Amino acid sequence: MNDAEFARFTKAADQCAMSNAAFVAYAVDKAARDLTRTAAEIATEREVIDEIFAARRHLGRIHGLFNQVAKALNSGSDAPHLDATAQAVLGAARRMEDAADALLAHRDGGAPA
Repeated sequence: MNDAEFARFTKAADQCAMSNAAFVAYAVDKAARDLTRTAAEIATEREVIDEIFAARRHLGRIHGLFNQVAKALNSGSDAPHLDATAQAVLGAARRMEDAADALLAHRDGGAPA
């Protein structure tokens, strides 16, 4: 634990009117009650970045599929669900951008812009 992390930990314990030891015991007990959530919350920054890059690769593949759809449409084919699909992909891309922004803001110690 670096100095900034220790200061944040000590401040959190103080705000809860707990000793450092009691705060750690409480936090460990709380984490042990929901291991799925705990694993997600303590994922390393590297794991989060890896997931963002994986999502980016998937969006790149979707881009290629949209090119194939455009080619089919130009050949006279029909794509009845294209608008809904495009909106879903756009929403996913925006969520990915928001996640990247939040990660950067967290890493820099501030709130997302």
